Amino acid sequence: MTKITFLGIGLMGEPMVRRLLGAGLPVHAWNRTFSKAERLAPHGAIAVANIEDAVRDADIVISMLEAGPVVGAVIDAALPSLRQGTLWIDMSSTRQSEAQAFHARLQTAGCRFVDAPVSGGVGGAQAGTLAIMAGGSEADVDDARPVFEAMGRVTRVGPAGAGQVAKLCNQLIVGGTINIVAEALLLAQAAGADPAAVRAAIRGGFAESRILEVHGQRMLDRNFLPGGQVATQLKDQHNILAAAAAAGVALPVTSLVTERYESIGDVYPQADHSAALLALEQMNPGQRVGGAPDQLP
Repeated sequence: MTKITFLGIGLMGEPMVRRLLGAGLPVHAWNRTFSKAERLAPHGAIAVANIEDAVRDADIVISMLEAGPVVGAVIDAALPSLRQGTLWIDMSSTRQSEAQAFHARLQTAGCRFVDAPVSGGVGGAQAGTLAIMAGGSEADVDDARPVFEAMGRVTRVGPAGAGQVAKLCNQLIVGGTINIVAEALLLAQAAGADPAAVRAAIRGGFAESRILEVHGQRMLDRNFLPGGQVATQLKDQHNILAAAAAAGVALPVTSLVTERYESIGDVYPQADHSAALLALEQMNPGQRVGGAPDQLP
């Protein structure tokens, strides 16, 4: 059977591995903190403490790590132990330029590479409904399709690096829409309307979105326990602006959204990215959506 090695057993990685195991796929699990990989052993994963041993003889290596520099360091550590033809799938969120560099490094070593970042959060990972945006050759994406389909729905969006572009487009829309929903609810409250009723009234119309549904409710409940974290959204915002600069385009709304997340990045880094509401309330002293206490990590 295909040997799959999964690197990075974090908030997203753990449920993704569970989905792979549930689909009957064998998984070797590695994490810098070994105890996180060990937690998956009762579910059928083989926990491996040493990265060289984890990737040796692997057919497919999947990385789900914090950021591009971490992915690069892990590739450097693993590269001497990879066999020729191994397919490395990086499902982390990185910069396009980083993904392209990973592709070149692995290709030089006789390995293959697909960048396949995801959208859907922890809930999507648990349900196996992640939106997977894959950049790489058609043959490599097709080879990995049974693996992808255990975790969600995959779409090839272009060559290596294109997956990260698609993810950045996704995060651009997510970050901007969260901030717009926050503004709408705060305006409703400040102008004397019931923000919960306003949200209910506009749902089903052109303003309907998954973010209005999920994050609008989070804001009303003042539930800022993560989900997607402010620190992660802020990293994505910076990567979006870097991609825009490289492509020679200006993104004025995204620049403003980035400033909003920067204003709370040091104070609430682990809060859910719906905490953009808190950044907006800081700009409007005395204004607050709802009366519930804040739920913060």
